Amino acid sequence: MLLVVLCIVFLSVCLAITVLFDADILTFLAVQFGKAPADEFNGKVVWITGASSGIGEALAKEIAGYGNVKIVISARRKEELERVKNECMKLSTSNDILVLPFDMTNIEFHQEAFDMVISRFGKLDILVSNAGQSQRAVWENIDLEVDKQVFDLNVFSVVNLNRIAVKYFLKVGGGHVAVTSSTVGRIAAPGSASYTASKHAIHGYFDSLRNEACHKNIHVTLLCPGPTFSDLLAQCFTDEPGRPLGGKMRPTDRRMTSERCAFLSAVAIANKLEESWIGLFPIVSMLYLSTYSPYVASKISKVIARNNVFMKIRDSGQKTLKTN
Repeated sequence: MLLVVLCIVFLSVCLAITVLFDADILTFLAVQFGKAPADEFNGKVVWITGASSGIGEALAKEIAGYGNVKIVISARRKEELERVKNECMKLSTSNDILVLPFDMTNIEFHQEAFDMVISRFGKLDILVSNAGQSQRAVWENIDLEVDKQVFDLNVFSVVNLNRIAVKYFLKVGGGHVAVTSSTVGRIAAPGSASYTASKHAIHGYFDSLRNEACHKNIHVTLLCPGPTFSDLLAQCFTDEPGRPLGGKMRPTDRRMTSERCAFLSAVAIANKLEESWIGLFPIVSMLYLSTYSPYVASKISKVIARNNVFMKIRDSGQKTLKTN
């Protein structure tokens, strides 16, 4: 009887965490009782791609505030990276921030960029791959070229740069790669087929890496944020090549702030969590249901899909998808 009561209490606490907290249970425990990011990042060299806006920018600022951290920030827009650097320097005591602009899809430049980081700082400890773009499109209308472009940016460029990093980490005795996936890497979202597939692919690649390199001091963290404030709707892929969505988030949208997402991501990285689910209710609860009771989740998904509930949660009711 006591065991039954303890199980009920345990499950009730877990349920409460998923409802009241904005991350999964392990991330919650890491926030409350885990290693402090400021201590774990101390003296480290951290490279963040996709750092000119959104979560990447917020993460650069979060880490800069920890003090003795050397930071590399990369994205396509040099002027925006310079702005982020200046803001980071107001928070950092080391003031050692390298702006390294480049297009992630320029695969041929990856090794040169990596060598520039090592040349500047003498080492790299953590690579955070945050660059990527989302999508809004109807499945049957998507041009195959869009699928290829999404995978070039969200998957193949990420895999290539991380392979360079992992080879380096194996030589020096260890390292840490963190990749920004998405909640759609776990739950397939309607209206974003190419993007959803790209994030599923990220999980496949990096789960395989984790299993291969777990005994070689190579740590892999997959970050899975839900709806978060950023400028992703502006350059969001659609169903046609070269036609970005051009959307804009509203201050009243129900989304997590990029600053909060960055803090939780930093906690996950500092504590070397394998995966971190980050999002406002009901995102994390949906992920638990989908993971541990996929049959029930599939039945519920079919019911709520009729009312476009998924897209309403993701886009806070905005009409970001043309369906006719």
